[in-house]
Amino acid sequence: MKLFKKIFFIFLILNTIPLTSVRAVPESFADLAEKLMPSVVNISTTQTVKTTSNQFPFEFPPGSPFEEMFKDFQRPTERKASSLGSGFIIKENGTVITNNHVIAGADDILVKVNSKEYKAKVIGADPYMDIAVLKMQTTDKFSPVGFGDSDQARVGDWVVAIGNPFGLGGTVTSGIVSARNRDIGMTRYDDFIQTDASINQGNSGGPLFNLKGKVIGINTAIIAPGRSGSIGIGFAIPANAASKVIDQLIDFGETRRGWLGVRIQEVTKEIAEAVELKTPEGALVASVGEKSPADKAGIKAGDIILEFDEKKIDTMRTLPKVVANTKVGKNVKLKIWRDKKLISKTLKLGRLESSEEFKEKKSKKKKTEEVEIEKLKISVRDLNKDDISSRKLKITKGVVITEISNKSPLKGLLNINDIIIEAKKTSISKTSDLKDVVDKAIKKGDKNLLLSIIDNNNRRRYLGVKIN
Repeated sequence: MKLFKKIFFIFLILNTIPLTSVRAVPESFADLAEKLMPSVVNISTTQTVKTTSNQFPFEFPPGSPFEEMFKDFQRPTERKASSLGSGFIIKENGTVITNNHVIAGADDILVKVNSKEYKAKVIGADPYMDIAVLKMQTTDKFSPVGFGDSDQARVGDWVVAIGNPFGLGGTVTSGIVSARNRDIGMTRYDDFIQTDASINQGNSGGPLFNLKGKVIGINTAIIAPGRSGSIGIGFAIPANAASKVIDQLIDFGETRRGWLGVRIQEVTKEIAEAVELKTPEGALVASVGEKSPADKAGIKAGDIILEFDEKKIDTMRTLPKVVANTKVGKNVKLKIWRDKKLISKTLKLGRLESSEEFKEKKSKKKKTEEVEIEKLKISVRDLNKDDISSRKLKITKGVVITEISNKSPLKGLLNINDIIIEAKKTSISKTSDLKDVVDKAIKKGDKNLLLSIIDNNNRRRYLGVKIN
């Protein structure tokens, strides 16, 4: 009888625990999926790829004089390369969110909602966070979904992913939040939600939902070593960070990120001990840009930023994310460790995209990586070690074609990624060599230009081009 009373007492205690304190395993995701699927779209893009076909059932060896003799029999052809991805509708008017890498370089974008397809245009894109905003070209009305608070997502919470894996169309998978704040080295702003919900090729740009039907992430990357399928490690851009970028792309067509103007490095255990900082935390200022917001506020090299706008900077990589997500022009308070003591600073935050540092970096990148050969209406860059290794090239010098204008005399004759190694029998080692040869030929009044190239199949051939 006493044993029975003890068991009954335990039973009463268990039944008095509030149900709200226990997270039940969902019996089914069917109702949630039925509600959300009309808001998730399939995205397909097409891009024109130019190639040259050989009409003969044989090929001439590299350097053979017959290559030039029979070049006129090589027929330029076009093919359409397609890619697939996912997205989701955030406005009734057909505004769609996806990844930038899904639509980058596309000639045409089609958005499929249920069984109906719509053409779409890009409103704005951010390659740094890999987000793009599209607008379907229609007056139809759609069912949008809203963003949830991704900061409230906890490790172990149930999540649902809906997308277009391998082009199969609306597919629902479920799992949990496996980890938060993942940095996988994709960008300086990495802060991914990791999930074990199955995410595969074609899921890129699709939504990650919580059980309230709110988007808490944009599925972006997977880890699948040696295979193309999911192994239960997927990554999503958190909704809170993404929504700020999305608002800027919709309002301005571009991003407006905060700018501090410092170069930073990690605070190691040894550095922390040397400056008598209790724990290795914060971001160590390696240098300060001249006339930058940091410079004007009196921040110096050697300072350790421990707090920015009342947000703790626990590691070096936290600072760029916090700065980027802070409103441009805001007066921000900083806590800094200097000369073995804590001091405070206040500054007015600048805009990254308007900074001389950003413009110079962008200009330098364009200058060093791509050069426009105006007379040929193409863009080229220097051949690099990655090209040589990945394509198993026997050459070490040349310039790679990165863009061919529709008005270029090379249109239909050469393709992007073809390598120019000679022009007018002059060896081409870098972009300036090609520019010099073309400019001299034009000035001299030459009507044709003889090029020697390595095509996408690593075959060498000669090509005569009319330039006047």
